[in-house]
Amino acid sequence: MREISSTAQIQPQSTSRILMIRPNRFAFNQQTAATNVFQQPLSDERSPEVIHGMAQAEFDLMVAQLQMAGVEVSIFPEKVGEENPDTVFSNNWVTYHQSGRVVLYPMMAPNRRAERRLDIVEQLKSKYHIEEIIDLTHFEDEGKFLEGTGSMVLDRRYKIAYACLSERTHPDVLKAFGEAMGYEIVSFHASDDAAHPIYHTNVMMNVGDIFAVVCLESIQNPDERQKVREVLEQTNKYLIEISLEQVKHFAGNMLMVRNKAQEKFLVMSTSAYEALTPKQRTILSDYARILHTDLKIIEQYGGGSARCMMTEVHLPLS
Repeated sequence: MREISSTAQIQPQSTSRILMIRPNRFAFNQQTAATNVFQQPLSDERSPEVIHGMAQAEFDLMVAQLQMAGVEVSIFPEKVGEENPDTVFSNNWVTYHQSGRVVLYPMMAPNRRAERRLDIVEQLKSKYHIEEIIDLTHFEDEGKFLEGTGSMVLDRRYKIAYACLSERTHPDVLKAFGEAMGYEIVSFHASDDAAHPIYHTNVMMNVGDIFAVVCLESIQNPDERQKVREVLEQTNKYLIEISLEQVKHFAGNMLMVRNKAQEKFLVMSTSAYEALTPKQRTILSDYARILHTDLKIIEQYGGGSARCMMTEVHLPLS
């Protein structure tokens, strides 16, 4: 049994402060499609302008729902003059930690690297204490990548990073993250029912404070599967297992957040919510109030969902 360290007792798993970036030109990204089977190209007569407008409407509705729940959401516009199709998935290029550290990550697709915004980090300094910026982007020169809390699902209380290895999640960068941040790495291989590697861990797994949602079925290696189960159980997580079919509907892509009154919410898409069984919904509702919103356009063309759109701000206030 793992022991909770003194830091684990004071570091919450969730935050009430979320950063989101409103897309300026959301679109299907050709550079990421080869490694993301969730992406679906334009297959109807709707124009790119219509698709983009629908994505913005989905984004705005999700923000409104979070704000109505009392979650503090900081919205940044996409940088003027740049048209990055995946800007809405802001959790891939940066993480903000209770220690005051900020980590910048190496991205696989060249057109996603422009999403990294040091101007946003600078603006956050007016409100939060930033102790250090850890820059891992030099790994791009070696063709090694780690895409933030897409590639990793963090247990912040126990300082454990769960990561399914893929073209976007390299063990060398995981090791560098673990050494820099003091995290234990639990890595494994995961694939869908067609034997395609799952590109990001956060589509098959979520870790809350005292629960975890995970598709153990996707971990083919029995030793790796048992390792993941054991670590989750040793850290006192109640396991809610989901199926590969549910993963296809983003049922693993969720995030627990809090509002200023410390009420807990579990944020997901409507597709994810509808894919859950009534029993799973009931169990999850015992841990947090479920918030879901329709993200079909963002899911279809972007290959990501609700969790991918939220960047947690765990920085201490200045």
